[in-house]
Amino acid sequence: MIRFAQAGKTYRSLVRRREITALAGLDLEIARGEVVGIAGPNGAGKSTLISLLLGFLAPSEGSVTLEGLAPRRYVERHGVGYLTELVNLPGQWRVQDALHRLAILAGVPAAARRGRVADTMARLGIEEHATKKIKQLSKGNLQRVGLGQALLGEFDLVVLDEPTHGLDPVWTARFRDIVVELRRPDRAILIASHNLDELEMLADRVAILDHGRLQRVVGHATEASDASVSWRLVLEGDDDIGAAMPGAVPIAGRPGSWRVLAPRAAMSRQLAALLQSGAILVECVPEQGRLASAFREAVRQ
Repeated sequence: MIRFAQAGKTYRSLVRRREITALAGLDLEIARGEVVGIAGPNGAGKSTLISLLLGFLAPSEGSVTLEGLAPRRYVERHGVGYLTELVNLPGQWRVQDALHRLAILAGVPAAARRGRVADTMARLGIEEHATKKIKQLSKGNLQRVGLGQALLGEFDLVVLDEPTHGLDPVWTARFRDIVVELRRPDRAILIASHNLDELEMLADRVAILDHGRLQRVVGHATEASDASVSWRLVLEGDDDIGAAMPGAVPIAGRPGSWRVLAPRAAMSRQLAALLQSGAILVECVPEQGRLASAFREAVRQ
């Protein structure tokens, strides 16, 4: 559905009169039915990528197409569900009126508009704030109104930029359910976020950007079984497990807790031997998620 072909964007600094490359040589394809994450440190090129995708900017090199069309042409014909990184609506608007106006812009038919707005408010738990002015909302509630903007229309492409920004833990968890509900075979969803744990749970693939270049695409199918992972192992009792797990280091102040550095396959074999010897397992978890490990390695390189 989406294709970046050697896409890049260069800006000209007005102060020093020099060119600044925000994005370079981006090759990336996104299919219908996928949820794709975009991750990277500040200044990596995430915002530029989204601006190129939505046609706010034209590429300086290469091309960006949606269903074979230039981004602006696609957006004008089909629309896009879009949550901006910072939600900015007129402060005097009331929540219900704001969503009604946004529904008009989203192309929701007049006959369905009232019901769609009511359903969206219920879905996002903001019915109680329907008559409040935008300027009276907390940061989290304003973010939910912005999310409502992206959900009002029935679009085949949904782009969410930092969607959990300002949300409390309850609504961060609820957001995951919303993404699951949004999934469908004919829809592509793009999520840009600094929350790597969130992306690891939600996305089929995550594109990692740094210094304006695509460093790596991490997906479930690309998970390396020979990469070392730091594990936290908790056993009942405080027996020494050094014989079964060479290199295991006890965690100070936590009886029965160990830190083990090993690839998944090796950890599985050692853990099987340990359990066969009579050890009772309480917990065995990676101290850092797979995506976080790949992110740190990609950015360090």
